[in-house]
Amino acid sequence: MAHGRYRNEAGFTPDDELSSILTQLWEADDNKCIPEEDFSIDLQRYVTNARQCVEGYKDSRDPLFSWVNEDVFERDTYRTFKALLDNYEGQCGEAEVVTWEEKVENREFINAICETEVMKKCHEYLISKGQAPEDIGKFKCQLYNLWFMLVRRTKGDRDFDSSSFEHVFVGEYRNNDFIGLHNWIQIYLLEKAGKIDYHGYFRRDTIKDDEFPRLLAMQFTFSGEDGEEKEKPLCSTFLGYY
Repeated sequence: MAHGRYRNEAGFTPDDELSSILTQLWEADDNKCIPEEDFSIDLQRYVTNARQCVEGYKDSRDPLFSWVNEDVFERDTYRTFKALLDNYEGQCGEAEVVTWEEKVENREFINAICETEVMKKCHEYLISKGQAPEDIGKFKCQLYNLWFMLVRRTKGDRDFDSSSFEHVFVGEYRNNDFIGLHNWIQIYLLEKAGKIDYHGYFRRDTIKDDEFPRLLAMQFTFSGEDGEEKEKPLCSTFLGYY
């Protein structure tokens, strides 16, 4: 993945070694969804201000996702991932209760992704850097703790109300703000359920000669269970990757 274009505007110098391994992981993913074969998007409005969604600037007319071939959810990684999305309390400050069935689902997901070339290469790289155990069982435990161990997200609250997985892949809300959520599958499912109102995009990016955007910065409003709208002024996600 080319990072040179970001050198000036982001104000940092990319790490060549890290860029190289990320490119290898990207190219090793033979499980990704293909634009216009597995899904299609309609970008519509370009927005220029991250606060527009709280200043009266609302919808693009149509959803972001025009369609998704839901047969992809039968693939092991997608199927086991999707099973995790209803395991969480969305409201920050509400204690998470993890059932035995949910723990089994967590492990099934980790087992599925560890069969992919992406995670095999990732594991090899982490071993070379002394950041992961060679034993695959111990590596899976490391992943489980990193993603699914509960943490306290709400200041002053003693309840364990969040996890890395919930924040990044599921999303959660606090007061009038929607926080986290950087996964296209969850965005699609919430939009399909009428819980996300897509406003527009800030930025789209691609790789090499692929003209279809694979990285998208967007804006939306989420309709919470309490009936109140939660604002997400800026959300970034890859498209087509679980």
